[in-house]
Amino acid sequence: MALSLTKENYVLHRIHSITGVIPVGYYMVQHLALNSFSIGGEAKFNGVIDFFEGIPKHVLLAMEVLAIWLPLIFHAVYGVFIVSRAENNFFTTKYKWSHNRMFFLQRASGLVIFAFLIYHSLSTTGYKYATGDVERLKFAAWHEFFSNPLWVLVYATGIIASSYHLGYGIWNFCIRWGITVSEEAQTRIQKASALIFVALTLLGWGVIAGFIINKPGAAKTEAATAAIVQPLSVATR
Repeated sequence: MALSLTKENYVLHRIHSITGVIPVGYYMVQHLALNSFSIGGEAKFNGVIDFFEGIPKHVLLAMEVLAIWLPLIFHAVYGVFIVSRAENNFFTTKYKWSHNRMFFLQRASGLVIFAFLIYHSLSTTGYKYATGDVERLKFAAWHEFFSNPLWVLVYATGIIASSYHLGYGIWNFCIRWGITVSEEAQTRIQKASALIFVALTLLGWGVIAGFIINKPGAAKTEAATAAIVQPLSVATR
């Protein structure tokens, strides 16, 4: 049976659902977790970048394309197609109930993420492959980048939209795949999804805070100061 794109296809819808949770959702969690090394300062964050840059480039590129970009592009493009066909009844009095509100926010957050990821991907990974310049990914560049409050706002918005989208997506995934059948089970997953949303948002905002609070070169400055102070303290004894 041929797959049709003129309407929401059952098979494509299922693929869209699973790609949003397993490859894409998993990648988002580990991406935020690894970037949270910014809280520990420049050396720790740059250590993560250096680790991935130490992987053979053809292996890293294959991993990124197969495990991240293809699932992400499919999920994003088909998601926009779904949004274009969706009939949101949230603004009518009759349908202003919680699940309809969640449905509306899921679609709206998807559009925000679509625009956000295009910029974020092109300005980081895309820039690295186009120029060969890895410094754009390192701590000092992000510290300078987030010195502009506008970019702090943009990234804070992108993070909260992505966190909500994944949290609600997990709840929707469990229903669509028959994992939660009873109303009680669906309520439990909805509460768990809300916690995931809050936790990922705080983790992502913590990443930004790490880049702002910590200063580039602080570890080197402290080490240099210690190297000067220690001999002086010994000499004065």
